[in-house]
Amino acid sequence: MKQIFKQIFLYIIGGLIYLLIEILFRGHTHWTMFIIGGLCFTLIGLLNECPNLRLSLIYQGILGSVIITTIELISGIIINIILKWNVWDYSNQPLNLLGQICLPFSLAWIFLAIIAVFVDDILRYIIFKEEIPKYKIL
Repeated sequence: MKQIFKQIFLYIIGGLIYLLIEILFRGHTHWTMFIIGGLCFTLIGLLNECPNLRLSLIYQGILGSVIITTIELISGIIINIILKWNVWDYSNQPLNLLGQICLPFSLAWIFLAIIAVFVDDILRYIIFKEEIPKYKIL
């Protein structure tokens, strides 16, 4: 039960942080970004929870970008193409796929994912009294 509460808490924090990021960078957001941001934050936070893996920060950033880009593509197809809510559109960006994902943002997600790793670890340390992992850069 404690594990479920922890994941729900981290999901909510991740969703709220992503709403804030959207407002800061785009000037507006959409309620679906809470769902997407919470899911991405939760999954990225789990990358360094398996002590046997000991993934480097760079690798966590790259995997985090793959997670974000995949969720962005799937949710973009549903939200923007099927439901026609037009929440975002990368059609004017280079190397985009269906206007839902693009290479420049996928590269930016690497850095956002690394920040998410740190934020997740800090929250786990402060709120849940977990140890801060030792980080490897490469």
